[in-house]
Amino acid sequence: MAGVDGVLFDIEGVIVTSWVPVPGAAEVLAGLRERGVHRAFLTNTTSRTCAQIAETLSGLGMPVEPAEIVTAASLTAEYLRQTYPGRRCWVLNHGDVDADLEGIVRDEDDPEVVVLGGAGPEFSHRALSRVAELMLDGVPVVAMHRGATWQAADGLRIDTGVYLPGLEELSGQTVVAVGKPSMRGFLAAAELMGTEPDRMAVVGDDLHAEVIPGQRLGMTGILVRTGKFRQSVLDLAVERPDRVVDSVADLPELLDTL
Repeated sequence: MAGVDGVLFDIEGVIVTSWVPVPGAAEVLAGLRERGVHRAFLTNTTSRTCAQIAETLSGLGMPVEPAEIVTAASLTAEYLRQTYPGRRCWVLNHGDVDADLEGIVRDEDDPEVVVLGGAGPEFSHRALSRVAELMLDGVPVVAMHRGATWQAADGLRIDTGVYLPGLEELSGQTVVAVGKPSMRGFLAAAELMGTEPDRMAVVGDDLHAEVIPGQRLGMTGILVRTGKFRQSVLDLAVERPDRVVDSVADLPELLDTL
């Protein structure tokens, strides 16, 4: 692994699917740690905090520290503190990630900023209509991520990124998206590992939200055929992944060739 100092993993669809471990993932993560290769985990999951994700993965036989994890919610909290300090925020999200939103003032009734997290039942017609009305009144909207889908045990679910183009077209506003595919998370993970992007590999099941953005920063992009991977997406892609493997279990052999 002379050419790689750090590996950045997506979580859902890469090392777990609906929180069931992908075969071989635990051995891969343990092997990297034994060899002294840095690890980090970048996820758009907005239903669990960094601490909860670390606890869950550790309970599945994959010991991970909260400090190794970068979530869309934690990135969003940092963005809000820097860009809208002290502003009142309405957070529309599926899941409780308050611990990753420390210091963010919450006010659903009279918000100065709308924060869109992961899509779920909370993204009702009534709620999205109110978001649109607030945007038309000039209230800025920040999305935790622009991901279009996520993989459930019984199939794909549409996510926040599916709704954003319509809201933007209606309001004439651009929604700032903080998590993947924004570069912020990739750079934060590189800083966390103390590794330059051109000495990193990024492993994901989403070509456009994970692999290609990492490659644009100089990372080696590795697309896995698990999770929400679809061959049709790869076939139609103009930008190509550096490598494609069947699963994360194939990673050690691949890294030895880089």
